[in-house]
Amino acid sequence: MQSIKFFTGALFLALTLLASAQAEPPTITPQPGTSTQDASGFDYKEALKTSQQAIGNRLSNHRFMSSTGGVLFMEELKGKPLVISLIYTSCFHTCPMTTRNLAKVVAKAKDALGDQSFNVALIGFDVENDTPSAMRYFGRQNDIDGNDWKLLSTDQATRDLLIKELGFIYFPSIRGFDHLVQSTVVDADGTVYRQVYGEVIDTPLLVEPLKDLVFGRPSSAQTFIGDMVNRVKLFCTTYDPVRDTYIFDYSLFIGIFAGLSVIIFVLIFIIREWKRTGRQR
Repeated sequence: MQSIKFFTGALFLALTLLASAQAEPPTITPQPGTSTQDASGFDYKEALKTSQQAIGNRLSNHRFMSSTGGVLFMEELKGKPLVISLIYTSCFHTCPMTTRNLAKVVAKAKDALGDQSFNVALIGFDVENDTPSAMRYFGRQNDIDGNDWKLLSTDQATRDLLIKELGFIYFPSIRGFDHLVQSTVVDADGTVYRQVYGEVIDTPLLVEPLKDLVFGRPSSAQTFIGDMVNRVKLFCTTYDPVRDTYIFDYSLFIGIFAGLSVIIFVLIFIIREWKRTGRQR
């Protein structure tokens, strides 16, 4: 009886370990800044509410002009997750700082998830001044590679519809424009999935939703093995706060294997004990 109690306890421990390994990663809640209204009439609390209400919106097939002079439609950016950041090129402080810091986090996300795993679009909302050449210059000034990022301009009608779908509010001010500093994560189907706030983004705030979208949603053409590999990547790609980077944590996979091994061993032991007890009776 003592041996059966011991192995029953081991079975419970193994099942707990396995359940813990398969649990969803924790949801990280963004911490926006002030919610007071400034002199321009910009209400940060209302802007945050509008931004959050945009989650679930489906983006239209907007038409953009790229910094290289071509035309690009929103449909061309579908098929993989997309990060959208709205800026205005005449901004001398907030937009450049936000863009440079976003670029650092995007680089870490690409290292962890794959260089071609998602797209990034920097869109100018000051349509009169954010021309393709201005966007190209802004990209050069802030070390943005136009090959990896889409630097996009658009017209007023498209801008107005796009910012409504993204939940983005801005007001003219003596500083240029006041707006909530947000980056929007869009899924492969063009639906707003997550809003990330702040001039300096903590790495997990952007990478975690991208990781969910890249690894957690199998495509129609994906095989069972491919889906299982992505599931393992989803569970085992973890954030290292010391190095501020993502790593593939083999220990979690080893823990799952060890847990399954214990379960199998315990089941074999119980079956053998049950057969032995039956013969003795």
